[in-house]
Amino acid sequence: MKVINLSEPYDHQLIEPGPVILALGFFDGVHRGHQRVIRAAKKVAQEKNAKLAVMTFDRFPKIAYQGLDPLKIRYLTTTKRKLALFEQLGADLAYVVEFNEKLVPMLPQEFVDKYIIALHAIGAVAGFDFTYGKPEIANMKTLPDYAQGRFEVFEVPELTEDAVKVGTTQIKHLLDQGKISETNLLLGYPFETTGPIVHGQARGRKLGFPTINVETDAQQKLPALGVYAVKVQIGTAWFDGMASVSHNETFGPQQEVTVEINLFDVHQDLYGQVARVQWFEYLRPSFKFTGAQALVDQMKKDESQSRELLLAVTPCESLRK
Repeated sequence: MKVINLSEPYDHQLIEPGPVILALGFFDGVHRGHQRVIRAAKKVAQEKNAKLAVMTFDRFPKIAYQGLDPLKIRYLTTTKRKLALFEQLGADLAYVVEFNEKLVPMLPQEFVDKYIIALHAIGAVAGFDFTYGKPEIANMKTLPDYAQGRFEVFEVPELTEDAVKVGTTQIKHLLDQGKISETNLLLGYPFETTGPIVHGQARGRKLGFPTINVETDAQQKLPALGVYAVKVQIGTAWFDGMASVSHNETFGPQQEVTVEINLFDVHQDLYGQVARVQWFEYLRPSFKFTGAQALVDQMKKDESQSRELLLAVTPCESLRK
């Protein structure tokens, strides 16, 4: 998959020649609803002998429209992770558009001309709630008017699970409650975070539960504070383990939120390597223990429960069809 970064005003020579079917959206999480859009676009592309292009933005558009603090936004998927999922879904091209101040005042017709027509789209596919400006005038119902017969418009309806919309907001709410199983159901794959293994304070090693400290991107959404059963890929190998998302309250107040993982039956130096963490089950909340021994006793119970739970799950190397 070829990745092309566009920043308004962009260089038109960057645009790939030839007709494309363009899937449009921010696609944070690339959840089952998003997958439905991209797979629908892939089907149309195959029927029309065109390439599948997916267009996304480098940041949440509402940052610009609503004046949100970009440092407070947390994403289900980083741009790098989104691109990997696009490729797994069969995209030939990915356009990553910088959502800068020059896009905000752009009228719907100008957006359509520059970011659909100029990308050589013969078809545009998006979810029912996709907008490209003020929602009341720049939505999927008005898109055919702006298309002016130059491309086809394909609207993908809402996807629900047990009467609940499969959407990014809903998934973030589930993560905030530590509901990993429900999160994974709506995503269509295990929730995943990635980061380098860095040095911590070695408290776990002293307690008999050595941990790896995984440094997570500052804008990566994390599950609620608590302990989880996880599988971790380091290099080509997968390991079972239990992860703690916490402030380490037992060892003092005002600690930074950390992701510490005890890998089962692993006794090797992993510092500097990259850990790919897939989250499978919530075990318990994070809380302050009366002392180190109480913490050790609980961790033994956590390990036993994690080992049993993880026997029933397998890591997801790629999106399933």
